[in-house]
Amino acid sequence: MIWWFLVSLPPLAGALAYGRAPLFAWLVAGWAWLAALAWAGGWSMPVAVAVLGAFSVVMALFLVVPLRRALLTANIFKAFRRALPAMSQTERDALEAGTVWWEGELFAGRPDWHRLAAYPWPKLSAEEQAFLDEDTEQLCHLVKDWEATQLQDMPAPVWQFIKDRGFLGMIIPREYGGKGFSAFAHSQVITKLSTRSSAPAVSVMVPNSLGPAELLLHYGTPEQKQHYLPRLAKGLEIPAFALTSPWAGSDAASIPDAGVVCKGPWQGREVLGMRVSFDKRYITLAPVCTVFGLAFRLYDPDHLLGSEEDLGITCALVPHDHPGVDIGRRHFPLNAVWMNGPIRGSDVFMPLDFIIGGPQMAGQGWRMLMECLAAGRSISLPGSNTGMQQLTARAVGAYARVRYQFKTAIGRFEGVEEALTRIGANTYLSDAARVMTAGAIDLGEKPSVVSAIVKYHVTERARQTVNDGMDVIGGKGICLGPQNFLGRAYQQIPVGITVEGANILTRSLILFGQGAIRCHPYVLDEMHAAQQGKLEAFDRAFWGHVGYTVSSGVRALVMGLTGSHFVGVPVDVAPETRRYYQQLTRFSAAFAFLADISMGTMGGALKRKEKLSARLGDILSLMYLASATLKRYEAEGRQQEDAPLMHWAIWDCMFRAQNAFEGVIANFPNRVFATLLRRLVVFPLGRPYVVPSDELGHQVAKRLIEPSATRDRLTSVVHLPADTEEPLGALEAALAATIAAEPVEAKVKQAQREGRFQPGVLVGGGVDALWVKARAAGIIDADEFALLQRRGELRDKVIRVDDFPFDLGMKAAQPEAPKVRAVA
Repeated sequence: MIWWFLVSLPPLAGALAYGRAPLFAWLVAGWAWLAALAWAGGWSMPVAVAVLGAFSVVMALFLVVPLRRALLTANIFKAFRRALPAMSQTERDALEAGTVWWEGELFAGRPDWHRLAAYPWPKLSAEEQAFLDEDTEQLCHLVKDWEATQLQDMPAPVWQFIKDRGFLGMIIPREYGGKGFSAFAHSQVITKLSTRSSAPAVSVMVPNSLGPAELLLHYGTPEQKQHYLPRLAKGLEIPAFALTSPWAGSDAASIPDAGVVCKGPWQGREVLGMRVSFDKRYITLAPVCTVFGLAFRLYDPDHLLGSEEDLGITCALVPHDHPGVDIGRRHFPLNAVWMNGPIRGSDVFMPLDFIIGGPQMAGQGWRMLMECLAAGRSISLPGSNTGMQQLTARAVGAYARVRYQFKTAIGRFEGVEEALTRIGANTYLSDAARVMTAGAIDLGEKPSVVSAIVKYHVTERARQTVNDGMDVIGGKGICLGPQNFLGRAYQQIPVGITVEGANILTRSLILFGQGAIRCHPYVLDEMHAAQQGKLEAFDRAFWGHVGYTVSSGVRALVMGLTGSHFVGVPVDVAPETRRYYQQLTRFSAAFAFLADISMGTMGGALKRKEKLSARLGDILSLMYLASATLKRYEAEGRQQEDAPLMHWAIWDCMFRAQNAFEGVIANFPNRVFATLLRRLVVFPLGRPYVVPSDELGHQVAKRLIEPSATRDRLTSVVHLPADTEEPLGALEAALAATIAAEPVEAKVKQAQREGRFQPGVLVGGGVDALWVKARAAGIIDADEFALLQRRGELRDKVIRVDDFPFDLGMKAAQPEAPKVRAVA
C-alpha cells in the first residue's frame, strides 16, 4: 500500500495541481489518498476493506459510463431540461453568433500565452498607409469642426471629397470598385478622423460598419451585389440602416415594425411583395441617404411563401424615394453635425426582391445582423473613441505644460498629474484593445463577446479621459468656439455610451451573460444536448464540466497559495512583464471556478442577478484589456520609455478585477460558498494588488507634457495642423517654445532672487514685463529675449477663448479676430 501511494501520488498531484487530470484521475487520486490514510491511521483490515470498497462502489458510479448515465446523469438531465428556459430563435441566433477568440482562453481558466504571442500585430499595407497619410490627412485639413457646427453639416466640397476618394467603400472589395481595406485600416482611418471632427468620422464610419454594404457582401444576391456595391463604393449611393424603433432600443429583437406578405402593383404589374409599416429613429445618415436597410418582422398569414406564418425578422434594402417612405427630417444628437434622423412608413408596398438575399432570406434578418455585428462593433466606436482619447492626450498634455498658474506649469501639480496619468494610461490601453481586436477581424474572427468588451470599455474609458481633459483645461474647455479643441468631444461622448447597445445593459446583461455560454468550454454543449434530448451528449458535456470546475478550483487554490510564482509563461516575454502573465493566469483560473460556482448555485437566477453578472463580466473584460496591453508592449518592441504606461494600465486592470472578484464574493447569496471562495480559492493569502503608485503615475504624466517618441507613439494618428491659428497647431508650437524658454525663465528668476534688479524696477508692467526689464538690465541677450517673446505670443494663442457679438445667435456666431497682446 505504501508503494502504491508513493508511486501514484507525485504524478497525480502534479496533474491535479495544473488541472489536467480527467475525472478518472481525480477518483483514482481519492482512492490513493484513502489507502494512504488507512496505512497511516493503522486501520484494521476489515475497516480498510470496507471503506475502500465503499469508495470503489462510488467510483464505479462515475467511471462505468452506462451505470453513471442510468443512475446519475439521467436524473440530472431531466432536472436540467426542466430548469432550462425556453429559447426563441432570435435568442439562439444572438447566443450562437460569431466566433470565440482570445476571450475563450481567459474564460476557460488556462490562457495559452504562446497563442497570444503568435497572433500577428496588425500592420497597414503600403496602399493603406498612403491613404491614411494622404487622403485621410487631406480630409482632416478640409474639415473645420466649428464651421461645420455652424452649418450643421459638412460643406458640399467635403462631402464630394469623401465620395470621390472612396471613403464610403473601404470595406467593399476591389472587384466592385471598393478599396478592399483591412479592418485595421478601416479602424485607423476612423481613429484619425475622430481626432479632427466627429462629422467626417461618423459619416465615413457608418457606411463601412453594420449596414447595407456589409449585409450585401455576405448575403446579397448576385444581382443586388452587382447593382448596389459599385454605386456604394463610388459614393453614388449613401446608405443608412434602420433598426431602432421608439419601442425597441437595446432590445432590438422586439421591434414592432411589421410587414405582411401579399400581392400588389409594382412597375405596372402585380407581383408578390410585402406591405410594411415602420417607425424608426436615431438612424445615422437617414436625412441624406439614398438607400437604407430596413429591419422588420415579416408575417405570411395567407401562406404565400410556405407553411410558416411568423417568418421572423427580415432585412430589406429600400430606396429613399420609394413611394410611401417618409424620410428627410433629422435629430440633433447633442448638437452633433453628422446626419441622424427618423424613417417612417405606413403600409408601404415593396417587392420581395427588396429583401437582402432575395425571398429565400425572408425571416433570416436577425441571424444576418448578429453574424455581422461583431465586425462593425469591433471597429466603429472603439476607433472613434480612441481617437478622442489620443486627441485629449496630445492636446491636454501640451496645454498642461504651456498653461501656468501660481508661477508653475499646471502639469507639475500632483492633482493635475493624477488626471494626466489616467489620460495617458487609458489611451495606451484603449488603443491596444482597439488594434488587437481589429487584428482579430482580419484573421477571420467574428468575436461577438470581444466586440462587446471593447465597445463598452473603450467608450467608458474615453468618457473618463475626456472628462479628465476638461478638468485640466478648465474654462478653456467650457467656452465653445473655433479655439476650443475638446468641448465638442465632451458634448458627444454620451453618444458612444448609448448606441450599439447601451453600456449599462451591455455590462449587466451581455458581457458575462453571453460570454458564459459562448466562451465556456461545456455550457453550450450542455444546452444543445438538453434542447435536443441527447442524453449521451449531455453525459459527456456535464461530467467534463464537473472535472473542469474541480480542476479550475484546485489550480486557483495552488496558484493563490504559491503567489502564482511557479506558473509557466513563455520564456521570451519581457522580464518586467513576467509577473503579469502569472497573475493573469491565476485570475483566469479563479474566474473560471467562480463563474462555474455562480452558475451552478444560482442557475437561471444568475441572469436576474445583474449586479453579480456585471462584476463577472468586468473580470473577463479586464483580463482581455490587460492581455491586449501586454500584446501591444511586446509588438512595439518593449519600448522602455513606454513601460510606465503599460505598468499603470496593467495595475489598474488587475486592481479593478480584484475588486470585482471581491464584489461578487461579498454579495454571493450562498454565504458558505462565499467564505470558501474568498479564503480557500480566490484570495487565500489576501489581495495582491493595490492602486498604481504615485511615482508610476508621475512617470506617465511626465510623458504627456514633453515631446518624446513615447508621446508620438501614444498619439500616432492625431491630425496635427501646422497652422498656429488652429488650436492644436498653436499647442504644438507653444509646447516647443515653452520648453525652449524655460532655461531663460529660470535664469531671470535666479537673477531676481539674487537681487540683480534695481529697486522698484519690477513693479507693474503686465505678465511679461519681467522679461523686458531683464533684457534692459543685461541679464538676458537678444536671442534669449526672442525665445521668451515667442513663448508669450504662442501662450496667449493657446489660452485665448472665443467671444461673439451679443446680438448674434449661435447659428451666425463668428468670433472676432483674437486680440493677442503684443510683447514690448
